[in-house]
Amino acid sequence: MIDTRFTRAFGLVHPVALAPMAGAAGGRLAAAVARSGGLGLLGGGYGDADWIAREWDLAEGAAIGIGFITWKLTADLLARCLDRGPRAVMLSFGDPAPFAAAIQAAGVPLICQCQTLEHARAALESGARIIVAQGAEAGGHGATRGTISLTPEIADLMAARAPETLLLAAGGIADGRGLAAALMLGADGALIGSRFWAASEALVPAGFHRAALAADGDATLRTRAVDAVRGLGWPDPFTIRVMRSGFTDRWHSTPDALRAPGAANARADWTAAQAMGDAENGSPVAGEAIGLIRDTAPAADLLAWIGAEAEQRLSLFQLSRGEVPVAPTPDHPAAEV
Repeated sequence: MIDTRFTRAFGLVHPVALAPMAGAAGGRLAAAVARSGGLGLLGGGYGDADWIAREWDLAEGAAIGIGFITWKLTADLLARCLDRGPRAVMLSFGDPAPFAAAIQAAGVPLICQCQTLEHARAALESGARIIVAQGAEAGGHGATRGTISLTPEIADLMAARAPETLLLAAGGIADGRGLAAALMLGADGALIGSRFWAASEALVPAGFHRAALAADGDATLRTRAVDAVRGLGWPDPFTIRVMRSGFTDRWHSTPDALRAPGAANARADWTAAQAMGDAENGSPVAGEAIGLIRDTAPAADLLAWIGAEAEQRLSLFQLSRGEVPVAPTPDHPAAEV
């Protein structure tokens, strides 16, 4: 068992949080992660209140949190979700300040996902309990920094300005090796998306799963075409990482053409492909970690495997240095095995 400040703060077995992937992290997946000893976060995404209510009910009373795309969140929707008593609220891709006070007044921990040092400073000023350092390897929306340099840089910033704040790493983490690496970089745990995107409980078409299992990490790209085909005005500097396909081959270099009236058929074809799980004509939203994914499995099994492998890796590292793994003490707030 890996003991960190994150596991102690939330009473977890594993220092892992489910990334609140819009449209994929539904109630069953969030509940499965929560009941297996991780922090389960529902993918509140663009703020579809009916979807959120339905999926929260499918969690069947499991203690879950929720994540939002900040620039699409409204005060009314946040208030309704806070009434449900979430374990945490995660805000990504926008200024958390307008919502921070309400979250804190409800006694709910605020998680802020950050892609730059500037984002991290704003999150600290908003009173975030947890900061997520998200690298560009991640599936879905993100920016340009890499996980392996962004995480320790934010860790150093937090050590100087807010040492009590917790840090999670995200982007490219899909197994115990990645979790162990995140802890070695100074994080208290990891936020994992793509590996749970390939869980059996995820709201992902089977065709997308098949395509991902047959691919490697080179088969993704960051693009603006997917937001253009959906008519979404995502702010700079964010782009979305998806699997390469015939759709991205056609439209990646000219995404704005998808917004034109003459592209109505292309938009309809893409929407149909998404619904059917047609990975060649649609856009599976997954990160570079698909190259580390070999199967789909229940979330509970994935979490247990990730935790066990990370524990083994950390123990082997200690033994290689002639150290004997010891029980955690209050003087060692980072990962202990």
